[in-house]
Amino acid sequence: MLVNEFLEQSADRFPDKAALICEDERFTFSEIENHANKFSCALIEGGIQRQDRAGVFLEPSVESVVSIFGILKAGLVFFVINPQVKARKLEYILKDNGARVLITDMVHLKEVEAVLPGCRDLKSIIITDYESADNGAVEYDGLDVVSYREILKNCPSKKPEVSCNDIDLASLIYTSGSTGVPKGVMCTHLNMVSAASSIIEYLENRPEDIILNVLPLSFDYGLYQVLMSFKFGGTVVLEKSFIYPYRIIDLMIKEGVTGFPIVPAVAAILFRMRNLEKYDFSSLRYITNTAQALPVKYIKQMQKIFSGVKIYSMYGLTECKRVSYLPPEELGERPASVGKAMPNCEVYIVGDDGEEITAAGEVGELAVRGPNVMKGYWNLPDETARVFRSGAVEGERMLYTGDLFKMDEEGFLYFVARKDDLIKSGGERVSPKEIENVLCEIYGIAEVAVVGMEDEILGQAVKAFVVLIEGADLSEDDIVRYCSRNMENYMVPKCVEIRETLPKTAHGKIDKRKLLEE
Repeated sequence: MLVNEFLEQSADRFPDKAALICEDERFTFSEIENHANKFSCALIEGGIQRQDRAGVFLEPSVESVVSIFGILKAGLVFFVINPQVKARKLEYILKDNGARVLITDMVHLKEVEAVLPGCRDLKSIIITDYESADNGAVEYDGLDVVSYREILKNCPSKKPEVSCNDIDLASLIYTSGSTGVPKGVMCTHLNMVSAASSIIEYLENRPEDIILNVLPLSFDYGLYQVLMSFKFGGTVVLEKSFIYPYRIIDLMIKEGVTGFPIVPAVAAILFRMRNLEKYDFSSLRYITNTAQALPVKYIKQMQKIFSGVKIYSMYGLTECKRVSYLPPEELGERPASVGKAMPNCEVYIVGDDGEEITAAGEVGELAVRGPNVMKGYWNLPDETARVFRSGAVEGERMLYTGDLFKMDEEGFLYFVARKDDLIKSGGERVSPKEIENVLCEIYGIAEVAVVGMEDEILGQAVKAFVVLIEGADLSEDDIVRYCSRNMENYMVPKCVEIRETLPKTAHGKIDKRKLLEE
């Protein structure tokens, strides 16, 4: 099965059913199928070849969804870029995968224009609101600039005949790495179909489900809400964020939402809302959480507010989408656990000696085996080799997650810590190294260290420690302003502390552990 068949089969089964609700507009499966077919035909007629890469640089929208499925129907590989991304990372991603097509809008075109000279593989830009350009036509030397609306108006709606199989790449999902360089996680159709099928199985999804998604589509957790719903024939209510929580709650009740995926930052905002108990959440069937473990106190509050709703604590990583889930009936007894391996997936806790750990309470690295495990990292063979090692079956590879776990006597998993120092802030994986690289560009900074500090809303917030060169005239506010201009919002340090020195290890490295302890 191919990922684009999620939409095609649901369009056959439920042609007139609402597949997507976005900004008070409703789109049926047949409408999205029709638009995606037209979009794919435009890509093929434009000379884009099978397995070429096509990027989506938009806010969550119907255009985003149509673009993703149109790209897949044309036999291409899609990647979704966080709409907050600034020019430097945008250029890196486009150059890294040799993107041939970019779908964007006028709002994000400024960032695109800044990187075009360095993106020589780019062949065309499709602009979703081309007609709103202030100065008429948008033109760039050597590039085809295409109107999304003209595609829908003029291209045929017949499904294209493209030959693909399930070991072809379907997507690249970019995630921060410990080196500060974004890594493109290569996901085949088989990877994505397997992950979606397993999650649907344990969530017991059905066509009657209506999922409220407030997460970005560049985040695999948000992306899969659309993919899974289209697979089982449900409906997705697509929102850009959780900035206006009361409006979102009203929308949840109005649409009869049955599934609500969250991250701890969303939970923290929920629990700061007043009079939540007055709302009728009777339609809600389940809530899921991943990206970072929910504090136990949040779980207890959630059980109180959402009485009778199934709450799924889950664990996963971009490299294999999802790994484990805790059955809701186990939540009361072991609220800190992320459960056991999901269907069609196996997990092992492995010691430094490479041997499997079976003793309860003993800590080791979590390794994963299953068809959901990525093909590797795009253009990063050394990084790929670092996370893949000999598997439980001779001749195969198994993914080592880099996360430390332990299990209890009954085999339930508990997350302990990350082996590297990646920060998880508001559901985003943030590389300290990437922030440090930007901070080091500021004239007057001699040394810098970035760590994650505990934060009630974000889970972790970014904190930067800096040492200035003698005579430098820099304030903490100056540093934050520079970061705001050159980074996505979720990467900007919440706190900057200027120090005379930073603690060092015996080897002369900055001792981040001491910084966290102080």
